[in-house]
Amino acid sequence: MGKYTTADLRNVGVIGHGDTGKTMLVSACLYTSGAQNRLGRVEDGNAVTDFDEQEIERQISVQAALAHTDWQGSQITFIDTPGYAVFRAETKGALRVADGAIVVVDALAGVDVMTEKVWEYRREDSIPAIIVINRLDRENTEFAHAVETCVDAFGREVVPVQLPIGEGHDFKGIVDLIEMKAHTYDFDGNGKGTAGAVPEDMIEAVEAARATLVEMVAESNEELMEVFFEQGDLDKAQLTEGIRRAVHRRRLHPVYCLAGGHGIGTDRLLSACIELLPSPVDHPQLVGHDEDGKRVFAATDPNEPFAALVFKTVSDDFAGRINFLKVFAGTLKADDHAFNVRTGADERLTNLSSPQGKELQHINAAVAGQICAVAKLKDTGTSDTLRAKASTMEIEHVEFPQAAISFAIEPENKSDEEKISAAIARLTDEDPVLKVDRDAQTHELVLSGVGQLHVEVTLAKLKGRFGVNAKLHPPKVPYRETVRARAEAEGRHKKQSGGRGQFGVAKIAVEPLPAGSGFQFEDKIFGGSISQSYRPAVQKGIAETAARGVLAGFPLVDFKVELLDGKEHAVDSSEMAFKIAGSMAFKEAVPRAHPVLLEPIMKIEITVPDESLGDVMGDLTSRRGRVQGMDPRRGGQIIKAEVPLAEVLTYAIDLTSLTGGRGSYTMEFSRYEDVPPNIATKVIEATRRADAVAD
Repeated sequence: MGKYTTADLRNVGVIGHGDTGKTMLVSACLYTSGAQNRLGRVEDGNAVTDFDEQEIERQISVQAALAHTDWQGSQITFIDTPGYAVFRAETKGALRVADGAIVVVDALAGVDVMTEKVWEYRREDSIPAIIVINRLDRENTEFAHAVETCVDAFGREVVPVQLPIGEGHDFKGIVDLIEMKAHTYDFDGNGKGTAGAVPEDMIEAVEAARATLVEMVAESNEELMEVFFEQGDLDKAQLTEGIRRAVHRRRLHPVYCLAGGHGIGTDRLLSACIELLPSPVDHPQLVGHDEDGKRVFAATDPNEPFAALVFKTVSDDFAGRINFLKVFAGTLKADDHAFNVRTGADERLTNLSSPQGKELQHINAAVAGQICAVAKLKDTGTSDTLRAKASTMEIEHVEFPQAAISFAIEPENKSDEEKISAAIARLTDEDPVLKVDRDAQTHELVLSGVGQLHVEVTLAKLKGRFGVNAKLHPPKVPYRETVRARAEAEGRHKKQSGGRGQFGVAKIAVEPLPAGSGFQFEDKIFGGSISQSYRPAVQKGIAETAARGVLAGFPLVDFKVELLDGKEHAVDSSEMAFKIAGSMAFKEAVPRAHPVLLEPIMKIEITVPDESLGDVMGDLTSRRGRVQGMDPRRGGQIIKAEVPLAEVLTYAIDLTSLTGGRGSYTMEFSRYEDVPPNIATKVIEATRRADAVAD
């Protein structure tokens, strides 16, 4: 079946804030382990997991990428994830199939806001984690400070298992607190250290740190607690096994020291992945919910019928659609057939491969717990469950964030008009958050994403990959309309111009529904005032009018319409006549039903240095923001607030100005709320002026 069993696998998500060196760290691990013959660097454009044109140009990760290596007879598959909030959907997909995580923290900056966000994602999926303090070779770094930010953010379970030998440009190695040895490295070497004695000037600090580690490990296990009380210490085997068990149960998060760019500490990190992080056998995965809504976890079982989850999809110019999946049960062999639970289609799984950055290395089979790629499936997308017919498993889909910002997108020239829709369709296949719709009223193509950078990267991909030149209009706030009272109205459509005429009368009532209810239609006609065949036409006329809005041209949501009465003519009535009558009645009723404009409200978390707190708070208030609370962090605060999307469309630029580039934020959709009357009036007037100009 292959070189590795399920117990030999380690699927490791590499997560953290942007610019913490995650991609460089993965490259260093691949180099140290011999999977690559040179150290790929992000700035040189040859990092294994940053191969997209936009990643190379912008020097940031914009998608999750996979690479694997062999270490100590096991296979480690690294899933390198983006660190910027607008690409967090990629991180969520990656963590859904990871069995362990490496949380990368910058030695100088400490824990940043996105690190805390991905930590919560890790917690949601119950993934054990180890923490890496990276870039200890930079000036002014302080390992103790970086660890302190981790303890403040993640709790006392954060405990170093290593101490650095030197810091800044003097960082040259680590002391392993488990085996009580020093490991020193050649600067810009291959990442394989030389073991030796603990430096004399560090003995006191090392012994104190080891004592803290031993106490935390003993505290997590009753048997080890008894040994600790009797002997006052734990030996290397007891300590290693105790750490492994505590990590698996998420009661301990060991901290490692590294400088990924120079290969210092990577060999010890690789060993930690094998020795401390769980294999798929040891890590039950979320597979669904029971009847009471309780989450259900199941162990990865190679003896069960085949079942797998698709967690990522890409569109390749040569191979077509490529689906990345993790086998949750059984074994997948090349040319096997699988049942797609969502579509009901039978898929033949040919072209089975193991991803190594942008390369796909052919394999004949994938065992339970293994991550692989399959090309050219007919109709399979992200979050789909594929399974053998004998299986009953339907794996819980990935919960992705919602798109929060929209732009009107149009080709720069007519030659691109035919290509743009097909190109965007391929990109939306890859990105489950990216949405594209055709505005029914303006006929504009509207592209929606998590943030402005997300949409800008999509625009660049259109040009770079598909040769489509397009431009964006200023972002549009996706306002909605609704009603707050009940109202009745009658729509009468009568037209006679020779020959057969048009006649239809519909009386309706409009009333509000709770948020999220959508549109409900109820036929309350008793008798035959309108024939049964005409009543759906009334509903259709109302639905089409609601989609265009009545108040300001925005879709009308969360309302109910009752069809109360009407009239028809034996000769002149038709479906079209009643469709128009329904639309007329709806346009008459809505203004009487206290219509209001709704705007999207966003949950926002802003990390600011203490000296900028007052400026940011004042600015947030001016944007109609409502502060929900603040959490202190070293040197600053995390402001938790709610704010209308209309007020933060360009917030990244403004926050950078307010904080001198030291502030950051994450934002996600919360709900819709009524727009204040004075602002609603301005929005409505501006919309009507724009419509008048368009006409």
